[in-house]
Amino acid sequence: MQNNFYFIGCFSNIYKKPSSKSEITSQIIYGEKFKILSKNKNWIKIKTLLDNYTGFIRNSKYLKKFNPSYKVSSLKARIFKKPGIKTNSWLPFASKLSILNQNKNYIKIEKNKWIKKKDIKKLNYNDKNFVKIFKKFLNVKYVWGGKTFNGIDCSALLQIFFTYKNSFYPRDTKDQINYSKKKFKKRRFKKGHIIFWKGHVAMCLNSRQLIHAYGPEKKVIIMPITETINRIQRTANLKVKKISRI
Repeated sequence: MQNNFYFIGCFSNIYKKPSSKSEITSQIIYGEKFKILSKNKNWIKIKTLLDNYTGFIRNSKYLKKFNPSYKVSSLKARIFKKPGIKTNSWLPFASKLSILNQNKNYIKIEKNKWIKKKDIKKLNYNDKNFVKIFKKFLNVKYVWGGKTFNGIDCSALLQIFFTYKNSFYPRDTKDQINYSKKKFKKRRFKKGHIIFWKGHVAMCLNSRQLIHAYGPEKKVIIMPITETINRIQRTANLKVKKISRI
């Protein structure tokens, strides 16, 4: 059982085991493609096509046919029942959307689900201002396994940038370190440099500051590069393993 499907819930936790009490290893967002490995009444075991991540989600909202042409460009995009009629549901950044109908200000993605056009871009749109993209997540709370406005971890913050650009990038820091080929030995940090530690990653916004989803601060935060390196070495006894670039 390995057919391709597309998730159409707002987003869902991916669990290590088929139980909501199990460890959350990642999340799947609207429009993301996956294979079903097995399923029962309540749970399906999936492998995400984006990053080959395997785990369990609730057996619900997915389609076999889906033709995305837009993506969510805001940190979160409110879902409307009809144009002008709000719901309390939101789609996360980088969700992929298929359009059923549209008017001047809204697109329809499903029955009774509309999104404002100001919150989306065409799927092939390439925003080269990566600093602006990372800053969308400023002050979003740190959540292990998260990758949305509702909570995100350090490796997901980096991965979601590449997801938005329709590019592959691994989910976990240990895999990201190996995947990032470029390596800089001299510690002259520049805009676009990626700093890796064992189990942690941060992105340089310029030669002095970095942004990361930092557990001790419980949120996505901008911090001085040197101060952060010293703090992580002092508190976690971890040295920088690699310096790469976006």
